Amino acid sequence: MGYLDGFRVTLREMFRPRVTWQYPEVKRPKPERLHGRHVLNRYEDGMEKCIGCELCAGVCPARCIYVRGADNPPDAPVSPGERYGFVYEINYLRCIHCDLCVEACPTEAITEGKLFEFSFTNRDDAIYTKDELLVDDDGMPRKLPWEDWRPGEETHTSAWVRATSPSGSAQYEGFAAWSPELGFGLRPGEPAQAEADEQEGG
Repeated sequence: MGYLDGFRVTLREMFRPRVTWQYPEVKRPKPERLHGRHVLNRYEDGMEKCIGCELCAGVCPARCIYVRGADNPPDAPVSPGERYGFVYEINYLRCIHCDLCVEACPTEAITEGKLFEFSFTNRDDAIYTKDELLVDDDGMPRKLPWEDWRPGEETHTSAWVRATSPSGSAQYEGFAAWSPELGFGLRPGEPAQAEADEQEGG
């Protein structure tokens, strides 16, 4: 009878509630602070936020970011500063989505959306160029053929969840210390901790 014990386990499990999600048709909700694919943002007037300072490349532990700045042309400036990001590349075969580049950026030019599902059949496709990372004229990320974008994944970026209380000082709670973005305007900050607890408690 010992060989029937295995069938008994199988039969018992057949009638228990399933914990499997029917991926990719059904997907679990993504956390607000999920780090996904990077996006290069613009100001509301369409100018690029990247000033080519290369701080993101310098802080990257995986060394997956390559930036080369150039002087802004006086007659047609690309960004408000003296320089702009002439070359911007991210190698997603190396990226560990640590978000340190977002924290290092002084102008909130680079943020991370919620998209993490993208696969490549060509290694060259894994190296995203500035043309692929920069938002379009409506402020929306460029959706590439190998990316599985779902509604809402472009609206909540990692800059949106930045702390609204710098250095833990309560006087800055609710104060937006970042600049508006093309297509979204001034994104709201996170609610105060007390308000968040009330929302979760119902």
